[in-house]
Amino acid sequence: MNVVTLARWQFGITTVYHFLMVPLTIGLSLVVAWFQTRWYRTGDEAYLRLTKFFGKLFLINFAMGVVTGIVQEFQFGMNWASYSRFVGDVFGAPLAMEALVAFFLESTFLGLWIFGWDRLSPRLHLATIWAAAIGATLSAYFIVAANSWMQHPVGAIYNAQTGRAEMVDVWAVLTNSTTLAAYPHVIAGSLLTAAVFVGGISAWLLMRDRPMPDADRTALHKAVRTSIYLTFAMGIAVAVSGDYQAKLMFEQQPMKMAAAEALCETEQPAGLSVFAVGNVSAECDVRTIVVPRLLSFMATGTFDGKVEGVKDINAQYREKFGPGDYRPNLVITYWSFRAMIGFGAIASFGAVVAWWKTRKGRQLPTGKRWLRIGSIAIIATPFLANSFGWIFTEMGRQPWVVAPNPKGIPELRLMTANASSPAVSSAMVWTTLIGFTLLYGALMVVELFLLRRYVAAGPEGVMPHTTPTDPGSDGGGDGESDAPAPTTDDQEADVLAFAY
Repeated sequence: MNVVTLARWQFGITTVYHFLMVPLTIGLSLVVAWFQTRWYRTGDEAYLRLTKFFGKLFLINFAMGVVTGIVQEFQFGMNWASYSRFVGDVFGAPLAMEALVAFFLESTFLGLWIFGWDRLSPRLHLATIWAAAIGATLSAYFIVAANSWMQHPVGAIYNAQTGRAEMVDVWAVLTNSTTLAAYPHVIAGSLLTAAVFVGGISAWLLMRDRPMPDADRTALHKAVRTSIYLTFAMGIAVAVSGDYQAKLMFEQQPMKMAAAEALCETEQPAGLSVFAVGNVSAECDVRTIVVPRLLSFMATGTFDGKVEGVKDINAQYREKFGPGDYRPNLVITYWSFRAMIGFGAIASFGAVVAWWKTRKGRQLPTGKRWLRIGSIAIIATPFLANSFGWIFTEMGRQPWVVAPNPKGIPELRLMTANASSPAVSSAMVWTTLIGFTLLYGALMVVELFLLRRYVAAGPEGVMPHTTPTDPGSDGGGDGESDAPAPTTDDQEADVLAFAY
């Protein structure tokens, strides 16, 4: 493989691995903040136990996300120097905002939340976790804004003398229509991930055939019910925001829409393929189980809309941009699009099963092995849906690393083949590719070990049963917390998780 292909593999592996942590960090920060809010407002100890238990898992995941995300910054300059030179003037603003505003906000207040249990008033301590959660969601916004510019460049001009894109309107970059469509989808997907994570773990703990304190059982049952409602809500939000994205994609990146369907020839009306049997390629149409007119509706909002095929769009690009093959890999785009939707649907189906098993106050049954296995297996589905969604987003843009804007400046485009570092050899990329793959594999083992350890212990492992003082009292305004101080073991575990 050449340098460009190797560099793409390396960035793809590290990015997909890193993004396994990102949606859980965003979603779990909001869920933990909600649990603590419920404890503060109601004084119900069950929510305090859930806050501490899932807060511990959130900290482990946050630490791993920071470690794996740093590597991407270095890859921009090392493997993709030509790309960094082209987009640096534009990317500098949102990435700087992400680091200086969002990430520092998140990490600073997360530290205050960790060490402030016995030092801050309950109200102020609650504010710290919400500040951290807001920081996490802001961080996602700036990253999505940077990525959206690659999908739909706006707010910049092309300097022919330097051969670079130069930003002229930061507000246009931050309010890119692609950003405004993608961001709700990302946040909804993150909350869906956290909801399934919380529900799956809680259900597994409840169905274990072993004694459990009543306080834990009550808390985990509340977590399951919260997970069910949140999964239903976010499943709808993901579907609605995804539909809007599809319509915008049809306008901005028609090749990606056609590639998602392996639609070789232009159709009016166009049907949506549910499945395909055979070799998906640009030379033949093997789509099967087609729902008539549905693709037209997804793309244009009408059931008789025209959707251009891959061959016609490729011919148009050849006339506009010169000789070449402008088709993405149809096998990857076709199947990743379906995997994204399929795994998301499975996650929502898991919530339906959980709702049925817990309806009218019923407890989850113990001793049913298939339910216990299913409650853990279902956790993987939103992670897979998020990963395949990003694979489709990035692979569907190929062969562009900065896709041309149909209504923008024609020169604001960059092909992936022209974006790599000319001074980097294949041997260099091979070395780091193997090294990062092995390192990330080891980190995954460490994270799974830590998660398994704390999950198996349950809420009792991070908070032995006590009866806390009403959190709504601020101790007469003296700044001292009325909440019980955590045990020494709990403090040490918090410190270790944060330091890790």
